Amino acid sequence: MAHELRAVGASARPDLAGIDRAALARTRTDLAACFRMAARYGLEEGICNHFSAVVPGRDDLFVVNPYGLAFAEIRASDLLVCSLDGHVLEGEGQPEATAFFIHARLHARLPRARAAFHTHMPNATALSMIAGQPLAFAGQTALKFYGRVAVDDAYNGLALDYDEGDRIAATLGTADVVFLRNHGVIVTGPTVAEAWDDLYYLERAAEVQLKAMGSGRPLVPVPEAIAARTAAQMREGDPESARLHLESIRRRLAREEPDFSG
Repeated sequence: MAHELRAVGASARPDLAGIDRAALARTRTDLAACFRMAARYGLEEGICNHFSAVVPGRDDLFVVNPYGLAFAEIRASDLLVCSLDGHVLEGEGQPEATAFFIHARLHARLPRARAAFHTHMPNATALSMIAGQPLAFAGQTALKFYGRVAVDDAYNGLALDYDEGDRIAATLGTADVVFLRNHGVIVTGPTVAEAWDDLYYLERAAEVQLKAMGSGRPLVPVPEAIAARTAAQMREGDPESARLHLESIRRRLAREEPDFSG
C-alpha cells in the first residue's frame, strides 16, 4: 500500500549549517516517543502512516519517519531530516512518497503546522467513512475539537504529487484536524506534544462516539453555546497539558522501551 519516494527535487541541496543540534535531538526523541506510544495504542497501520515536525530554526526542513519501519521499532536516530523539495539530508532511507507529498506541502503552506501526524487509526477512520460530519459533539472529549475540524470530502486516491498535498493543505485551512473522507485523519499542531495530545484524544472521542452510535439510540449533542465555552476552556490549558502528556510518555518509555531515544 505504501510507495517509496525515489526522486528528489531539482533545486540545490540545502545544508545543515547553523542547526541547533540539541533542539533537533529533542524533536527526534519526542517524535520517536509518539511513534512508540501510537503503536501501543493501535493507531498505526502497518508501515503506511507518518508523523513529521519542522526542524527547530529551519522552516525549510522537516523530520519524518523513513519508509519501511513500523511505529513500534522506530528510534530517534532512524528519523530522517528532509528538505521541503525532497532531499534527504540526514538519516538512512527515504520517506514514503505520500508522507513527503502530504507533509512537505502542509509545512510549506501552513507555517503554524509545526507538527503533522497522519494515521489510519481505526475509530477516527471509521468516522471518515460515514455520511455527514464525522465528529459529533456529544461527549466531553469531543469538545476539545469543537471549531477545529475540517473535512476533505474529495477522496482522490493516493497523494503522489504536490497538487494533492496542496489541496489537502487548502482544505485544512485554519483548522487543526482534517478528516480525509474514505481515508483517515491528519492532526496538526504548533508542537509535537500538542499534535500527539490531539491525536490521542481524537481517537478516544471517535471510539466512544462509535460505541454510543452502536447502541442504536440517538446521540444527545451538547448545546452549541456550552460546547463553544467548554472548548475555549480546554484550549486555555491544552499546551501545558500536552507537554505533561508527552513527558509522561517519555518517562514510561524510558523505563519500558529505552531504545526509543537511541
